Amino acid sequence: MKWIWMIVLVLAIPLMVILIIGLLLPKKHTVQRSTSLRQSPETVWGLISGPPSWRTSVQKYEELPPHDGHRMWRETDKSGQTITFEAIESAPPWRLVTRIADPKLPFGGTWTYEIAPTVDGCTLTITEDGEVYNPVFRFVSRYIMGHAATVNMYLKAVHAKLG
Repeated sequence: MKWIWMIVLVLAIPLMVILIIGLLLPKKHTVQRSTSLRQSPETVWGLISGPPSWRTSVQKYEELPPHDGHRMWRETDKSGQTITFEAIESAPPWRLVTRIADPKLPFGGTWTYEIAPTVDGCTLTITEDGEVYNPVFRFVSRYIMGHAATVNMYLKAVHAKLG
């Protein structure tokens, strides 16, 4: 019986530390990343505002009926996680703001895409204003995955598609 309690303690203490640290971390975070592309703003706009079939992480894409005049869609990734998005601001080909439109997820927030012309193409800047509600996931997002992981993966896919 003593061994069982020792095993429980060995497993419980790290989980409690993760939970406590997660509770101390702020729910909101902001991440911004930029990349230079040798494409016109219109080409980049067409890519980021259209169906995400070019992203290898997206297994399924569905257009949904508009909400308050805003475009809505649902993406399912290769692990089966489904996220519903809403385009809350659209100013082609310069600015797009999307938000996660599913309040049941343990995270949420917006992505702001800004496209600025340059001499040989454009710069794409993505700003994530995220929120992580679950303290354990907040710990994982901050210390294991990194808040910028999804933005970095997205920009890598942009470069893979546009060269």
